[in-house]
Amino acid sequence: MEGSGTEPAADTVGSVVRVVDGDTIDVEVAGTLERVRMLGIDTPEVAKPATGQSAECHGDAASAYTASLLPPGTRVVLSRDIVGRDHYDRLLAYVHRFEDGVFVNYELVRHGHAEVLHIEPNGTHRVLFADAMTEARRSRVGMWFLCGG
Repeated sequence: MEGSGTEPAADTVGSVVRVVDGDTIDVEVAGTLERVRMLGIDTPEVAKPATGQSAECHGDAASAYTASLLPPGTRVVLSRDIVGRDHYDRLLAYVHRFEDGVFVNYELVRHGHAEVLHIEPNGTHRVLFADAMTEARRSRVGMWFLCGG
């Protein structure tokens, strides 16, 4: 999966093609398929049968929750931070549903499907995410109920 070499704008609209796992989606942006890694969060890993890796606690549930928020064809706004791509060439973005503005990264943390992953210099929403994770842990929702923590 390779981008076109042309970087999408800071805020750009695309359509979800598929959910890869809880924090990674494939999005069509201006005719180019982009692998998008959601900024500021980390979800448990899903099973990878090809490598023999089993799912982490709550990995499949986190992925299913992302899929419920972003079914194929959902239009999304991808907002960039300072660093635009990771070392796997994935586009790094905050993801909002275009139709209703739902902030997907935040919803994953708020409902206990993701924890905060702050990697400098990207950190626009780190306080919002940290507060949401504190509340999710306190309320023991999602992985905080099922997996301890």
